[in-house]
Amino acid sequence: QVQLVESGGGLVQPGGSLSLSCAASGFMYRIYAMDWYRQTPGKQRELVATITSAGTTNYVDSVKGRFTISRDNAKNTLDLQMNSLKPEDTAVYYCHGRFDGTDYWGKGTLVTVSS
Repeated sequence: QVQLVESGGGLVQPGGSLSLSCAASGFMYRIYAMDWYRQTPGKQRELVATITSAGTTNYVDSVKGRFTISRDNAKNTLDLQMNSLKPEDTAVYYCHGRFDGTDYWGKGTLVTVSS
């Protein structure tokens, strides 16, 4: 059974940092690309960052230079380090993977950037 469980969300002031983590289980994690998405009320879920099985990364323009996605294939974990956070980064952040034609999502973790 595939499971993706996010942790690390919370309240942070503008300019601050926060680190998210996703624990993956139930599939051969190391061979699949993984992503972080985010969603705010009334908007579509947005792809934030992707990392391939080989470690190649890609980011949406709005977070380039501020966010870093990484993975530990030995621990089956996916991380997102978020620096210089802005109020517009406020959202529920989701861990995502797609394998065998099926999308899998975690339940999400809320990040609030506010003074």
